[in-house]
Amino acid sequence: MIILPLNLMASQRVNVLGVGISVLNLRTALDAIADAVRARRKGYICVTGVHGVMEAQDDAAFKKILNGAFLCTPDGMPMVWAGKLNGHREMARVYGPDLMLDVCAWSEKKSCRHFFYGGADGVAALLAEKLKAKFPKLEVVGTFTPPFRPLNPEEAKQLQEQVRAAKPDILWVGLSTPKQEKFMAEFLPKLDVTLMIGVGAAFDFHSGRVRQAPRWIQRGGLEWFYRLCCEPRRLARRYLKNNPLFVLKIAGQLSGLKKYPPA
Repeated sequence: MIILPLNLMASQRVNVLGVGISVLNLRTALDAIADAVRARRKGYICVTGVHGVMEAQDDAAFKKILNGAFLCTPDGMPMVWAGKLNGHREMARVYGPDLMLDVCAWSEKKSCRHFFYGGADGVAALLAEKLKAKFPKLEVVGTFTPPFRPLNPEEAKQLQEQVRAAKPDILWVGLSTPKQEKFMAEFLPKLDVTLMIGVGAAFDFHSGRVRQAPRWIQRGGLEWFYRLCCEPRRLARRYLKNNPLFVLKIAGQLSGLKKYPPA
């Protein structure tokens, strides 16, 4: 078996409907993040599943954001299956909540400062508290709860000043897709931070606000169904429209009937 160098694996992408999904597993994703923090290499990381890929089908600017990410991790099992069908046996799910825990565990032993941006009122602060309890040596340097709309100039300035004073290495973003990815692409050049990582529902899961699906459901690629049952009013439109359409489109791509060039 050929073992690819970690940096080469992280740079490889699998084309899933025109979105380049990084060839990663949790170990190689963590190594790439650690290297970026050590080298102070600025970038944003998109944790991407079916929802993100389907949002990109009708939004060329969003597709460009995903393809411009430092890493675009395979958050959902369909991304992993697509990778394995393309010959990447080492590819595995890099699930946002798991990635957050692994990075926090790593950073207890290394110098890495964390900032949490997003969530409903009080969620970012509660998340920081819960993670500090789980990882006592974790260095949390700030939280910011944004409004449910784009930041106005005064709020953007407040965020910039707070981040400049805190000097985080990683700014975790807990907004919904595609909102969090667009925020990261816009604000990465404006903020004094090395990495921004969009992890969406991880804020709710790790703060205890929302229950996670059991592992056996996650491994079977049915987490979407579990979340749909938990939050049908909020998620029905997303899953009941996107999932069947994704199956049709990916079948067309895999059969060669349809080409999806990256943005």
